Amino acid sequence: MTKSVAVAVIGAGHAGLNAIKEIRKVTDDWVLINGGPLGTTCARIGCMPSKVAIHLAETFDTRRRFGRYGVAGADALQLDAPAALEHVRDLRDTFVDLVLANTTDEMDDDHLIDGYAQFVDPHTLRVGDHEIKADAVVVAAGARSVVPADWQSAFGDGVLTVDTVFEQAQLPESVAVIGLGPVGLEIGQALHRLGVAVTGIDHGERVCRIQDPAVNRAAIDIVQREFPLWLGREPEIERTDSGFRVRAGDREVHVEKLFLALGRRPNLDRLGLDRLGLPGDRLGVPRYDPETLRVGRLPVYIAGDAAGGIANLQRAAEQGRIAGYNAVHRRKKRYARRTPMAIVFTEPNIAWVGRDWSSLDHDRTVVAEQRFGPVGRALIMGQNRGLLRLYADRRSRRLLGASMTGPRCEHLAHLACWAIESGMTVDRALDMPFYHPVIEEALQDALIDLKHALSRPRPRGRLSGWLRPTPVKGASHAGA
Repeated sequence: MTKSVAVAVIGAGHAGLNAIKEIRKVTDDWVLINGGPLGTTCARIGCMPSKVAIHLAETFDTRRRFGRYGVAGADALQLDAPAALEHVRDLRDTFVDLVLANTTDEMDDDHLIDGYAQFVDPHTLRVGDHEIKADAVVVAAGARSVVPADWQSAFGDGVLTVDTVFEQAQLPESVAVIGLGPVGLEIGQALHRLGVAVTGIDHGERVCRIQDPAVNRAAIDIVQREFPLWLGREPEIERTDSGFRVRAGDREVHVEKLFLALGRRPNLDRLGLDRLGLPGDRLGVPRYDPETLRVGRLPVYIAGDAAGGIANLQRAAEQGRIAGYNAVHRRKKRYARRTPMAIVFTEPNIAWVGRDWSSLDHDRTVVAEQRFGPVGRALIMGQNRGLLRLYADRRSRRLLGASMTGPRCEHLAHLACWAIESGMTVDRALDMPFYHPVIEEALQDALIDLKHALSRPRPRGRLSGWLRPTPVKGASHAGA
């Protein structure tokens, strides 16, 4: 069966759904093609269920602090793991239902096609028995967890990923987390706090892609108080009768399961993109204009996780809107790159915004830092470990970036990011109102130190405000 439309959108995630919203403002002549379950990656397996598990784990772990507050009896508290996992799935299903109720539930069979699309040529897609002729195509096929083929065949159901961990009926007794990017560290800490014996392993010397060496060291020191982190060596894994033997250098552990957090790969391999005649990168992403999101000079646009880069819902949604708009308009909109921001929902949080350490001109950069130890609000909460570092340009006095690990850094990261996005100087940021006692006072104190550092003459033979960066050995697994 052949169908002709103005626009075909591949993928019903946040990028695809936002593309449809823009297309519908112009025409009702479109189709949305989706293979696999509906509900978006964020709602089904990503940010929402993982944050439910993290919150549940943090709540249970709070019992360890009850004694210092004079609250007795916490030792008697126990976790019903099957009930906890069911709670995660119940809330996950709620998030999925909310997405469907506001998007695909109102689509009929003429607009929503179930199946996997393949390009025949830039204007033609094949979906099962359907052939779709489209004036323009938006590729928003999302991404999936990376599992090396040899590991999948050798280790089978002993391998867990963020796609499968919440589907388990019971928690494993022990797990090796391979890859300590954001997903690996978040889920590793959550599993540990839910009673699983966790060992974290990464071939690089960094966790969570932290470029700043001082913040990276602080994050490692804090997390290692909870469970071991083996850094700097590739893991060697053997299957055993009871699970797996994992070695890294001279260290060895026996675990029941493996949790792989090796990054995510765009779902492009089954699309037949080779028929478009354009080269792709190592992940198969074709060359495209990062502003218009147009693939080559073709009537094809790419958005969201399918376009590569760090997975982010807000980025996917905005790219989807741009791709959808450009698919139905001659005059193109351009995707405006905003100040980068990344937040890891461990406890304490890890975050970085703006220019990262490796991209700074260290001869022009002033660095100031604030530890959370003496911050009153952090002391009250019993969460006063961590480090905040701010970067500013010596000449313009503008804020350039920040890296941090500490309590409530998800909020500090937003404040710093907004200040950088608006072009604030250190002096202007200090003119903003602050309250007491709040975590934001850590940011205020760091800004005060930054102002003082900017007022001092630049030391000869040294970086302004900080010693030259120590090279970081290796590179972390690309946990998404």
